[in-house]
Amino acid sequence: MSAPGQGDAASAQAAPEPRVRVGRVRWLICALLFAATAVNYIDRQTIAVLKPTLQKEFHWSEIDYGQIVFWFQAAYAFGYPVFGWIMDRLGARLGYSLAALIWMVAHVAHAFVGSLGGFIGARFALGVGESGAFPAALKAVTEWFPKRERALAAGVFNAGSNVGAILTPLIAYGMIEILRLDWRWMFIATGALTFVWLAAWVLVYRRPDRHRRVAAAELAFIRQDPPDPAAKVPWLRLFRARETWAYALGRFMIDPIWWMFLFWLPDFFAKRYHLDLKGFGPALIAVYVLSDLGSVAGGWMSSALLKRGVGLNTARKTSMLLCAIAVLPVMGAMYANNLWLAVGVVGLAAAAHQAFSCNLFTLPSDVFPRSAVGSVVGIGGMGGAIGGMFMAQAVGWVLERTGSYTPIFAVAGCAYLAALATVHLLCPRYAPAKV
Repeated sequence: MSAPGQGDAASAQAAPEPRVRVGRVRWLICALLFAATAVNYIDRQTIAVLKPTLQKEFHWSEIDYGQIVFWFQAAYAFGYPVFGWIMDRLGARLGYSLAALIWMVAHVAHAFVGSLGGFIGARFALGVGESGAFPAALKAVTEWFPKRERALAAGVFNAGSNVGAILTPLIAYGMIEILRLDWRWMFIATGALTFVWLAAWVLVYRRPDRHRRVAAAELAFIRQDPPDPAAKVPWLRLFRARETWAYALGRFMIDPIWWMFLFWLPDFFAKRYHLDLKGFGPALIAVYVLSDLGSVAGGWMSSALLKRGVGLNTARKTSMLLCAIAVLPVMGAMYANNLWLAVGVVGLAAAAHQAFSCNLFTLPSDVFPRSAVGSVVGIGGMGGAIGGMFMAQAVGWVLERTGSYTPIFAVAGCAYLAALATVHLLCPRYAPAKV
């Protein structure tokens, strides 16, 4: 027999410790990032949805439209590293506010121009402002989420891009076809959405240690990873790291494909299947609904593997490999005789792109100290935008000369396997970068 009280002591010792409830303020921040990304993409895609209308009114050639896209990409390439540096110095709150203010003014300015040069100028300014969105969002994710949740958080906020792409043709159809408003009101009304978001961001966003709604348990959860070196990393030193080039070249290869989807899919559906704004709207919505699912699924996939004990390197690259394989069928999109078969093939590729991207987006926060994340994201975004510049010129030239999307989709199908091979070659183990 046990001594009096001994059994009780053993039972108490064996009883599981009560689970500490972790708060969810970080997901409120993620919801704000989701909304920002949605508004960002509404402003970004408005010109693509209005392309048939504007092309008819201003007599643009395919090369003219390619020039408008090119200069947006050029500004995006210039602004990305600048805003990456700004985010590391000012933080996500002030940095994102500055970016949103610039792109809001530039977007509304589209309503007051009437020439090719005017549109190029407005798009250039829009590109400068919008280049700050992803460095700010990824900086905020790094501040608010531990490594094991970052891919999921990136997937959730990145899904806002697809929501924005879904809403844009709906808003355009409602304003132009139903309310019979001039296309200029589209830029003014959607620009107002950015103002509403900006007010909410300034009121709500703070760093976790300064946010009054963050409890000690959630702050400890956010900071569960080993502390980073406190010293700032010189910006130029980042270029010596192989991991910086892995991220930048990966973005260089895949970002142009997404830009092509964003700026030319309405045109592809309109020309290939003889659709107008009302007709290609449902096709675009279907593509971006699939993209939304892919964005969240891609983040969930690698996070689920990590929770099962799979290493960071294997979890991220396995997810990216599956996505790269899923893109391959898009090479035959031009040969789909049925609209909805084409929607399915392109939608699968768009979903796989988003899933691939949200895993690639986490590479800077996975291997670099927090003080350098914004700068690395900026460098990588510059690489992606430069790739987009080449893509804009190439697509405009190919369509003007051949009228066919076949070569464009062929490049799209191969890009992701090439990007993954590059990332693996330069960053084989996802070890901390030596900076």
